[in-house]
Amino acid sequence: MQISLEGRRAFVTAGGDGMGRTTAITMHELGAEVFTCDIEPSGLETLPEGITTWTCDVTDSGALDAIFDEILPGGLDILVNNAGVGGPTKLVEDITDEEWSHTMGVCIDAQFYCARRAVPVFKAQQSGVIINMVSAAGILGFPGRSPYVAAKWAVSGFTETLAMELGPDNIRVNGIVPGNVNGDRMERVIANHAELEGLTNDEVRRMYAIGTSMQCYVDPQEISDLIMFLVSDYGRHISGQIIGVDGNTETLYPRS
Repeated sequence: MQISLEGRRAFVTAGGDGMGRTTAITMHELGAEVFTCDIEPSGLETLPEGITTWTCDVTDSGALDAIFDEILPGGLDILVNNAGVGGPTKLVEDITDEEWSHTMGVCIDAQFYCARRAVPVFKAQQSGVIINMVSAAGILGFPGRSPYVAAKWAVSGFTETLAMELGPDNIRVNGIVPGNVNGDRMERVIANHAELEGLTNDEVRRMYAIGTSMQCYVDPQEISDLIMFLVSDYGRHISGQIIGVDGNTETLYPRS
């Protein structure tokens, strides 16, 4: 099986680090013309030559509109809504309005802002693919992470609804559940959980592993590989799915 994205144009949000970075680079290597943004410019500066980048806060719909104004005249085939933020690790009564709003803004509002701009182009050309990054927190509960969970459950519903709404126009929409992804972000999540529960980082790391059937962590490239399949012609009739690359997460919060 040889996947080629030659001639495709793709926009990946939060492409400066982690899964977004890996996805942007892999698409570029497979021949796509890739556009990406990130709130941190440092990661964008080290992306391969040929990937077009912007520094952008995805909670700002005007800033995203400015990016789409540059991209869309040349067309668009693929949208990867990757941007996300873990939000606070707190009990619900301790969460501030700002923490709640910011988590929602990054995790779900930004996906809406991007889809709103991409869909008219996809409809006009009667083709297009949207990949929304969900989370195991978008299919399960997670005590101590209520803003993130609420946002990611919203992403699941948004994904399945868009698939139904856009399917007649030959537009495919799928969500991905990444699970425990190795990297700096995962380490921050572990550290925050450990602090909340009075545990060590190693104890929490082990808890997260045993919460999956395969007792595992995954690498960003595994997520990217699934995205490549879904956006390619091999995935031409896959839509409305929430697909896990997570070793089958049974629980996000193993209890002793």
